[in-house]
Amino acid sequence: MTDLNLTTLESGKTVISAAAIEALSAGCGDRLLREHDGAYDEARTIWNAMVDRKPGLIVRCANATDVINAVQFARGNSLLVAIRGGGHNIAGSAVCDGGLMIDLSQMRSVKVDASAQTALVGPGATLADVDRETQAFGLAVPTGINSTTGIAGLTLGGGFGWLTRKYGLTCDSLLSAEVVTATGDLIRASETENPDLFWALRGGGGNFGIVTEFEFRLHKVGPEVLSGLVVHPFADARNVLREYREALAASPEEYSCWAVMRQAPPLPFLPAEWHGKEILVLAMCYCGSIEEGEKAAARMRAIGKPIADVVGPNPFVGWQQAFDPLLAPGARNYWKSHDFAELSDAAIDLLLGAVRELPGPECEIFIGYVGGAASRVPAGATAFPQRLPHFVMNVHARWRDPAMDKTCIDWARRLFEDAKPLAIGTAYINFMPADEVDRVEAAYGANYKRLAEIKQRYDPQNLFRINHNVRPKAGQQAAE
Repeated sequence: MTDLNLTTLESGKTVISAAAIEALSAGCGDRLLREHDGAYDEARTIWNAMVDRKPGLIVRCANATDVINAVQFARGNSLLVAIRGGGHNIAGSAVCDGGLMIDLSQMRSVKVDASAQTALVGPGATLADVDRETQAFGLAVPTGINSTTGIAGLTLGGGFGWLTRKYGLTCDSLLSAEVVTATGDLIRASETENPDLFWALRGGGGNFGIVTEFEFRLHKVGPEVLSGLVVHPFADARNVLREYREALAASPEEYSCWAVMRQAPPLPFLPAEWHGKEILVLAMCYCGSIEEGEKAAARMRAIGKPIADVVGPNPFVGWQQAFDPLLAPGARNYWKSHDFAELSDAAIDLLLGAVRELPGPECEIFIGYVGGAASRVPAGATAFPQRLPHFVMNVHARWRDPAMDKTCIDWARRLFEDAKPLAIGTAYINFMPADEVDRVEAAYGANYKRLAEIKQRYDPQNLFRINHNVRPKAGQQAAE
């Protein structure tokens, strides 16, 4: 091995000797990667193809000991650090340029205790990994809607999806976490052990340590649920959305329905003449019995004159993967997001105007609803701040050609700015792109002060800063 010139926390450079690298390698062997190693490019490649960064070193961790060694190495050399879980984050915070990337993606174990209805989950597990193991027992963690998402980033940012109205956010089902702190100590966080850290982990992102194991409470779901899509002509979207919000308000908490507006992909159940034309899709799931689900979905399915209705009994594992083909790795992605207290007529009209100006066939706008069980948790009970029932708008620009970067990003930013007067100011950090550094404090609202205090306690040097960063209270100068 030779010496390496690596990036420091303060964006300078430091020479790491071959002997120091050899000592780090002794514990993880061929899982320590440098730029010319065969697995290097695979390890640094993440979901969002806009992110093309080259770490100076990558440690592909197999266990908590590897994580501890990597953190101590980074701390001892004041290295810039990035933490990779599933690598799905829109901001690309899994990868840094020139520093040390701590890769957890190999730590994918999921161990279910069916009698206790709990699961121990590794930080590299994807939602597909979790669903596969838990659904073998008819159990589930409430997670997101794309199965390639990593469980770590989803949980630490809050996490919402089809089960949120019934069972709360992903972080609401977290019972405990094993965490490597910035000092390289391995500690446990729960309601009774390091409770301040446990509070911060539930929505505060990757600011406070590296979770090496999650313990979740599981809930009875499936293995079959009523789910599917109802597709409407875009010309009817205004009336459909107005009826959608009324039907949703009257629906039971087992029922979730989100709205998606985009150009129709060539789905086999859509007539060919609709392919490439703007559509409105109502995507729905009922997590109770099929019979009750049919009743709960009836009003929503009776709206308008849909092009297609493919709602029916489906394996929950399959439904969790239904959107994967439209969100596969390899495309360029940029998101902008707002929270709305209500889906007002003004908001509907604004969204419809933006859909008429879609810059590409993969761009879309979706509206998700967060309420029910998630809204019965007090706003100060976890770091995740927005506990009132609300609609989440995600403006999802997605394209392939780098020449389209400006057009697609400008479209998303324009809608975001136009929607500001209708929004309530909070934001879901997992939907925030890397350029929204100035929005973090507002996103956490009244919870930010406590987060900064906990950050000061557990990471005063801001070692874990490549994220939607909460700065240490006594160290505001420790910037990204």
